[in-house]
Amino acid sequence: MLSWAALPFALSGCISLSPKPPAQLLTLTSSARIPVGGTQNSASAATIVIQNPLAAASLSGVRVPVQMGETAIAYVPKAQWVEPPSRLFQRMLAETVAARTGRVVLSNRQFNADPGAALQGELKSFGIDAGTKEAVVAYDGALTRKDPSVIEKRRFEARVPVAAIDALGSSAALNQAANQVAGEVADWVGK
Repeated sequence: MLSWAALPFALSGCISLSPKPPAQLLTLTSSARIPVGGTQNSASAATIVIQNPLAAASLSGVRVPVQMGETAIAYVPKAQWVEPPSRLFQRMLAETVAARTGRVVLSNRQFNADPGAALQGELKSFGIDAGTKEAVVAYDGALTRKDPSVIEKRRFEARVPVAAIDALGSSAALNQAANQVAGEVADWVGK
């Protein structure tokens, strides 16, 4: 017979307050990379800070959303990002902009020391469209170049077919779509 003191330990193997994590976590990788050992210098290159994009609640977590018609959202089973997509996409944007434009991408703290351009935005879509079987990445960018009173806005969207709506198929297609959008944003910033 178990004592009252030992009961919580005996039950701890039976009760789980959180779901079992997936076998692997998903991430994004930029197809444009800064060379290892390369030096960037704000004295000889323009600077920019890239803010973490705003995102709807369906994109603020770590699950991969699937748009099921106009008004319903499900999630890809057993698929989980390593961190919210907006943070992953911000890092991809920073790497892509730096690699493709030569601009020095600064953090928020560094930006105060060397005000240059600023890119803010909203991640409108970052998931799977079940109806078209496509990965969809949509980003609304707001760019301030030199004059802080002048803001340029532009919408970017990429769609990539998904063979199967599962963790690996969805993440590969989303990575490809995110790289396409990041490349288009870099070209816009580099003008």
